[in-house]
Amino acid sequence: MNKKIIITAAITGAVHVPSMSPYLPVTQKEIIEDAVKAYEAGAAVVHIHGRDPKNGQPSSDINIIREIVTGIKSQCDVIICITTGGSIFMSVEERLSCIPSLQPELVSCNAGSTNFVFAAAANRIKDAKYEWEIPHLLNSKDQIFSNTFSGMEKYINTMNEYDTKPEFEVYDGGMINNLAYFYNKGLIKKPIYLQFMMGILGGIPATVENLAYLYRTAKEQLGEFVWSVGAAGKAQLPLTTAALTMGGNIRVGLEDNLFIKPGVLAKSSAEQVMLTREISEKLGLEIATPNEAREILKVKGIDKVGF
Repeated sequence: MNKKIIITAAITGAVHVPSMSPYLPVTQKEIIEDAVKAYEAGAAVVHIHGRDPKNGQPSSDINIIREIVTGIKSQCDVIICITTGGSIFMSVEERLSCIPSLQPELVSCNAGSTNFVFAAAANRIKDAKYEWEIPHLLNSKDQIFSNTFSGMEKYINTMNEYDTKPEFEVYDGGMINNLAYFYNKGLIKKPIYLQFMMGILGGIPATVENLAYLYRTAKEQLGEFVWSVGAAGKAQLPLTTAALTMGGNIRVGLEDNLFIKPGVLAKSSAEQVMLTREISEKLGLEIATPNEAREILKVKGIDKVGF
């Protein structure tokens, strides 16, 4: 527990819908503002998805993504991690488009296929703001979040081509075996960066015991690595706090959890960053700046991106 802690803020995602919270950022301006506030609160990394500004629907439109990341970069030096997960309803080509176009420092890279179900959220919406919201939530029951081995190889090779570092999203234990396969083939470079994403229906439950299992399995399969934890909903704070005591980094933000405490909506991702920063500092941990996080993750630097 003597290293500096990287806090990632996942700003908007592709799961939550506008009717679930008036604070969920959906326009480019809102996403930029939330990301910059998260940086000011202590986030070294912001994780970015795009949305259609007219109705908040998840979007892979590269012009929307470019406007967001350019706007963030113009105001701060935070590491910008662009999604290649996008939405479970997007094609491989849509999900990959940001890399050759924008050549970011960091992108998410899903480590395998899984069920990714968030249909139960539809039960909490009485009057949907937009027509797409309820079908979007319910349709997750009949979709596989597909990340085949050929698809993953294409993702990793594309990232290597543009010197963009993958942040591997691990939703279950078997995905660590997938990464070991690509590491042993020589496609993955160290330091390997793992983001344990826990508590998704279809993935590993968000418990401290399961977090310890994921860490131990990754240690056995991959050797040394850098790791972080994100958890869905009410599991966010307990699991990120546990990760801090285990030497891990943490991910918070409105993509994963709309609340700051039970029954109280978070007004920004920055509120969650401030809370976890306070916990970190009370544990005697220091928060990494973006440049310190760049050194830990070994990313190429903000001066080498394509935006």
